Amino acid sequence: MSGEERGRDKIVGQPPAEPEKAIASGTPTLVIGPYPTGNRAGEGDRPNLRERAARLDEAVGLAGAIDLQVVESFVANVAKPRPATYLGKGKVEEVGGLIKAHEIRLVMMDTALTPVQQRNLEKEWGTKVIDRTGLILEIFGRRARTKEGSLQVELAHLEYQKSRLVRSWTHLERQRGGFGFLGGPGETQIEADRRIIQERMVRIEKDLEQVKRTRTLHRAGRRRTPYPIVALVGYTNAGKSTLFNRLTKAEVFAEDLLFATLDPTARVVKLPHGAPVILSDTVGFISDLPTMLVAAFRATLEDAIEADVVLHVRDVSHSDTEAQAADVSAILRDLGIDPNRHEKLIEVWNKVDLLPEHEREQLLNRAALRPEETRPVVISALSGEGMDRLLGLIEERLAGGRPVYRILVGPADGATRAWLYAEGEVLDRRSDSDGNEQILVRIAPEKEPRLLRRAPGAKRVR
Repeated sequence: MSGEERGRDKIVGQPPAEPEKAIASGTPTLVIGPYPTGNRAGEGDRPNLRERAARLDEAVGLAGAIDLQVVESFVANVAKPRPATYLGKGKVEEVGGLIKAHEIRLVMMDTALTPVQQRNLEKEWGTKVIDRTGLILEIFGRRARTKEGSLQVELAHLEYQKSRLVRSWTHLERQRGGFGFLGGPGETQIEADRRIIQERMVRIEKDLEQVKRTRTLHRAGRRRTPYPIVALVGYTNAGKSTLFNRLTKAEVFAEDLLFATLDPTARVVKLPHGAPVILSDTVGFISDLPTMLVAAFRATLEDAIEADVVLHVRDVSHSDTEAQAADVSAILRDLGIDPNRHEKLIEVWNKVDLLPEHEREQLLNRAALRPEETRPVVISALSGEGMDRLLGLIEERLAGGRPVYRILVGPADGATRAWLYAEGEVLDRRSDSDGNEQILVRIAPEKEPRLLRRAPGAKRVR
């Protein structure tokens, strides 16, 4: 076997996550928020509506999501990013002093750095440097559990690394004697690695096509059931998985942690009148999400794209909840979901249990003043408050356009009665002295012919 083949075999293998986790948890890290002057300035063409302090807190949370030891964090004012180092000369020197004083081994810059900027900062500071995109990719790599999730992460990671001359956070390094950001192969292998990266990307894309075809078949199977799909979306750490667990009585991993959920999970839930729906939990959104990940994870968000109802879960206890909601709405638009389509989208204001009493009252009043068709549901997924109202509203949205029939069922006709309960939503039933039942049932349009065959005397009431 040639040296290149041996190298390729190593790259294809899975990274040793546990040793890396142990090393990462002991890595003294400096988090810098290099934000443009002007509180509302953002990356690229889309303005960042979030406060600087909240953005820095989120960056620290991202570092904590993979157990880095954040020793220091601060906001650095940037009038205009410098092509060579992003930060100005004086700030670079100031940070260099901090690195020496605190024995920092990793600097996380909460922005997107060019390969040149990353390389120059590493030379200036004598330590590893990671940008926001690289850190999010690493978190996704840790959290992905399904085959598709792992392939999507690796593809995005390889795309990111392909243009980097100095690799500081890659699966390649881990396979060649280092772990994560602490190791590295050296410059002599760069050209060979580029070729191997491209070959690996082609193989992953082929594997993903097969996985996507399988997921398409699964979705088609669910459509034939057919159960409506209700998808949970929202900013990372908004409480989607806690809500999912509350509604499904499942035990999906839910923690006060950014990107606790990456792989989509689906369960069947019964609505108040007995109709089953598929509830789907999805990856959390985040501001300035790397473009390659929006594209890469589109497949895992297909349940949200095709859902009959989308629940936009918001953490209303967070100081930046409005800006987070704007970020989610922007990504929904990128996915082809119009956040203004009130018949499809329901806002869910979560974590109301964390608010002081007076703020809670103000929030309830604000919700009540909204028009009924856009009125949010105020809940606590942790305590269960508001669950009945939420399920009832989901049922109402799904019921739009569904016919309602009144059917007289005789005392001996147990088969028809059982079919109505299994296939429809029984809204009301009344018995007479002879044991007959008048049943009011709402039915999916595609089941209407079967209903009329079973009960020719059924009368449509709406």
